[in-house]
Amino acid sequence: MMSHTQIHTIARQMIEQHGLSAIAEAAQNALACERKGEAEEAREWRHVEDAMKMMRGPHQS
Repeated sequence: MMSHTQIHTIARQMIEQHGLSAIAEAAQNALACERKGEAEEAREWRHVEDAMKMMRGPHQS
């Protein structure tokens, strides 16, 4: 399992490379892992996704 620091590092790098579409990419990676039965890896991608959502901040209306 990845550490909290590793998750945030990956999240930050993905946002730098892909912008806010990185959140969708992490979700797609998690889904692909779930379909292959890779529960632990899927859980890590969900943590990365959550970290990116926190970095993005709250929605504005």
